[in-house]
Amino acid sequence: MKPADGDKILRDNFAPWVLDLGLTVEAVGDRSATLRLPWSDRLAREGGGLSGQALMAAADTATVIAVAGARGGFVPMTTVQLNTTFQRPVKDRDVLVEVRITKLGRTLAFADVTMTAEGQDEPAAHATTVYAILG
Repeated sequence: MKPADGDKILRDNFAPWVLDLGLTVEAVGDRSATLRLPWSDRLAREGGGLSGQALMAAADTATVIAVAGARGGFVPMTTVQLNTTFQRPVKDRDVLVEVRITKLGRTLAFADVTMTAEGQDEPAAHATTVYAILG
């Protein structure tokens, strides 16, 4: 799967408010994906940091793209669990959302997600996700 295929999955399968995040697919591998969450003042919370809700939605969405890449295309799926730890604020920078699938079964997928502000070495947040594959 190519990044353009991932972008098409985003356009065709996600709610308008998710699309408003402006996510773009940078890379899709066999068991991985990297998406870019562009900085936007609209996504900032009081104090100017990127909101946790935006980061969680980006992690959740990026996992769908990674699972689609591993399965060779989009299939219906739903979030079973999303656990996020916020480690440092993000201000005025895009965030790279990197997903690595740790287990892909017939009906469940497990993944680790690292969210790092562009140009930074240390992650801003980390998530673990579990998805039920419905199709």
